[in-house]
Amino acid sequence: MSRDWNQAYETGDTPWDKGYASPPLCGFMKRHRITGRVLVPGCGTGHDVRALAAQGADVVGLDIAESALRKAAAYPPMGGERYVAGDFLNPQPEHTAAYDWLVEHTCLCAINPDMRSAYARAVRRVLKPDGNFLAIFFRVVDDYTGDGPPHPISREAINELFGNDFEWVESSIPTKTYPSRPYGAEELCWMRLR
Repeated sequence: MSRDWNQAYETGDTPWDKGYASPPLCGFMKRHRITGRVLVPGCGTGHDVRALAAQGADVVGLDIAESALRKAAAYPPMGGERYVAGDFLNPQPEHTAAYDWLVEHTCLCAINPDMRSAYARAVRRVLKPDGNFLAIFFRVVDDYTGDGPPHPISREAINELFGNDFEWVESSIPTKTYPSRPYGAEELCWMRLR
């Protein structure tokens, strides 16, 4: 069943919003500089967007929920960030081959698994040649029964979605995550478009 994301943000029913940027992303940024144009799909209230902008990237936060974007825009800007309403699975032409990086965190796990192929096509479409795809995937969701979100994804499914068009640069199990996510529940994957 599809979730009404706009309603969730309007009512504050957003348990995934922890009030600060993703610890695995922040850890990655301590080791690697993310520069150029960056897209954050499913950006919500923009915590990851602002962390990337503070590092100097030109960041676009994209979300289908306009109420989330209003909340994101209410925060003080950290640099070159902006927020755009849109459906990442059907990116507008201005997003085609427009980004050096795509940074994903909890977007893929939020969509129904039967839409993952459309997600993978959108990733390929928005990245420039040799563009970077940084993803923090949910590998394990406690007590998952097929209902979601979140929907976990296996390494095999990740390879099936992205293996033909991307080369692996780095992957790891983050040691610092949100307290509600146990060690091993997430995997940080850095891939580059071939």
